[in-house]
Amino acid sequence: MSDLMSNAVDLMMVGMGFVFVFLVILVFVTTFMSKMVLKYAPAPEPKAPVTTAKPAASDDAQLLAVLSAAVAKYRSDHKK
Repeated sequence: MSDLMSNAVDLMMVGMGFVFVFLVILVFVTTFMSKMVLKYAPAPEPKAPVTTAKPAASDDAQLLAVLSAAVAKYRSDHKK
């Protein structure tokens, strides 16, 4: 193997080793941070129950009027 190929393989091993060590450290740091957050974070507040009430008829009529006005405005601006 030539000297240049030997240097290339050495550089590749150093680079891959550095990336591997960095990723291992990243896993440990992330795990540690997760444990700290679970230990010291306040408990989540209970959420209010979700209601599935149907909107009133007047809300539907108002929504229809607003949408109709928006469509009419869009069409009048883009007729040119």
